[in-house]
Amino acid sequence: MDEIGLSRRAFAVQAAALGAALAFGTRAVPTLAAVRTERRDLYPQGVASGDPRPDSVMLWTRRAPDADAATHRLAVEVADDSGFRNLIARGDVEVTAATDWTCRFLAAGLRPRREYWYRFVDEAGNTSRVGRTVTAPADDDPRPTTFAFVSCQDVTQGAMNAYRRMIFEDARRPRDEQIGFVLHLGDFIYELVWYPEESPNGMERGRRLRDIVRYPTGEKVTAFHIPVDLEDYRTAYRGYLSDPDLQDARAQWPFVPVWDNHEFNWRSYQSQQIINGEIRPAQKLKVAASQAWYEYQPARVRKPGGGDVFEAPAVENRPVEEFDPRGTGLEPNNLAAIKALQIQRAFRYGRNVDMILTDNRSYTSPGGDYAGLPRIKFGAIPEEAFEILDMGREANGASPPDAIRIGEVDYPNPNKDAVPEAYLGLEQMAWFKDRLRSAQAPWKIWGHSFGTLARRMDPQNLPEALSDFWPTGAGYGYQTGPFALEHGEIFDMIRQEGITGFAIVAGDRHAFWAGYASKTLPPRDFDPVGVEFITGSISAQGAGEVEALTMPKDRPLRFVNLHDKPDGTMESTYGLSLRHGVRSSFVLQQTHDREQALAASNPELAPHLKFMDPNGHGYTTVRATPDELETEFVCIPVPLERAEGEDGGPLVYRMAHRVSLWRPGERPELRQELLEGDPGLAGI
Repeated sequence: MDEIGLSRRAFAVQAAALGAALAFGTRAVPTLAAVRTERRDLYPQGVASGDPRPDSVMLWTRRAPDADAATHRLAVEVADDSGFRNLIARGDVEVTAATDWTCRFLAAGLRPRREYWYRFVDEAGNTSRVGRTVTAPADDDPRPTTFAFVSCQDVTQGAMNAYRRMIFEDARRPRDEQIGFVLHLGDFIYELVWYPEESPNGMERGRRLRDIVRYPTGEKVTAFHIPVDLEDYRTAYRGYLSDPDLQDARAQWPFVPVWDNHEFNWRSYQSQQIINGEIRPAQKLKVAASQAWYEYQPARVRKPGGGDVFEAPAVENRPVEEFDPRGTGLEPNNLAAIKALQIQRAFRYGRNVDMILTDNRSYTSPGGDYAGLPRIKFGAIPEEAFEILDMGREANGASPPDAIRIGEVDYPNPNKDAVPEAYLGLEQMAWFKDRLRSAQAPWKIWGHSFGTLARRMDPQNLPEALSDFWPTGAGYGYQTGPFALEHGEIFDMIRQEGITGFAIVAGDRHAFWAGYASKTLPPRDFDPVGVEFITGSISAQGAGEVEALTMPKDRPLRFVNLHDKPDGTMESTYGLSLRHGVRSSFVLQQTHDREQALAASNPELAPHLKFMDPNGHGYTTVRATPDELETEFVCIPVPLERAEGEDGGPLVYRMAHRVSLWRPGERPELRQELLEGDPGLAGI
């Protein structure tokens, strides 16, 4: 058999494993009409490409069904010119209601680091819009590579201006400097939906609610509506992908997606929902959420069964009561549900980047028990106590204490026999460490949905008048769990095995963060083994915006989060409190003087943080060369409404962070440069 035949066979096997049809070569598709008519209305969710490799890329669309249609026959055409004069690949497939009329193609036999254009054609010659995609560079390509990463888009209460800005800026760069792919780190949809008519004047927390997602069935929980079945999740994706700016972005670049929590359920672990504080077995819903994600994302992920149809495993909703050492529930229906779609994957992108993507939600442990512990008014847990609680039965070298000291009082340890807080699970942790060890590119990048940078505060430095807000002698406090066992295991391995160029890119926090990955913070050893960057949200509300709208003026600790200026305006101080300490924020409120606030900084608090903007919306770009990694935070104003101009509206700031490749045993050193605009308190 000739080389082309062998290649076709190899790609056909690969496509089948991915649940995709194959587009390879330029064989004719005889069932299609010769005349082409663009009908975007028949493809209302647009087109997309994803997970590029040097020789192939995934392609996607949805052909809305005609009345009474049982099937549609779709072909894809791939060309190396936007006018489709030179076709490179073709393929065809039948689409039905079984995939919600979506289809996935593996376009193969392509050249590395090349632009291609593609479109879909139905049996009557009706075409989709034209999409553009880019293949990955060859593994040995030494040229700089650029990608963007994004997260947290809520089309029901904000505009997608960040994507318009991204498209506008990228089109004006030289071809070799343009974005190669967009890494989407989750919260592609928000399953929690406010219906406009149920909120005063159709507004919620200062945002206009859009009637974009309305569940056919759904369930109302407090003020929100949530999905209860597959059709509800599909409805959310169809609604989100009706947004023109999101459509334009997916038609412009290949996306590389993972999920975060909102693709299934805001508060959940594994296949168990938490609704109003009660655990609700939801194996069937977890499978439905995974199926809808698979149907609407052009990603190289593993699903049950062959072919394009998602063969959902038969599961029953059952409580999970037995767990392995990292907290993965062993109940058979739970295991079937969380493994129904496996999204963790890794790939090389040129000579400079090895990318490792993990599923940070499907294996999350159930969380500890805080019963019997005191209620602390500050809103944090003392660091030493939190780490014992976080480590569960693995604390203190698997000899957890019977009691936890908080301030000057000992309390029974409620987590003495509990599994530790974890989110990777044993199997995925082993896979991740193996991929990290074997990575040969100078930059080993972990695509992480929510990040590892600690939210640590120093409430021990509150003014004397507020001392009752924090236990005497309690020291530093954590506001979120440190996941100390897993992070410590990974960071120890990196240091012990001399791994360099380790970088984390993350989302979820609706804020821009930059800093260092370190197992512990002062007064213990501060030993950074890598760098970390967290992008602001595309549109979901950040803490700074919500606090400015909802926090009472007379709240004693208001200064920790907000600075009330003499002119009546406000600015968020949350980042200032995290980076410099509560004393800095207190002095700022008293004096309104930034220099005096900085003079009150606590240098021990946050050496791991270089930048933190709790109001950040936008996206981040990454440029990787053999000896330097550069990220650029592109921050836009709060996206209340769609911007009128093609540039997506004005910028707030553009902040660059650069790090040179370090040697084994050395520490990374971030360099920061403000390129444009004013980041406010985040920049001091």
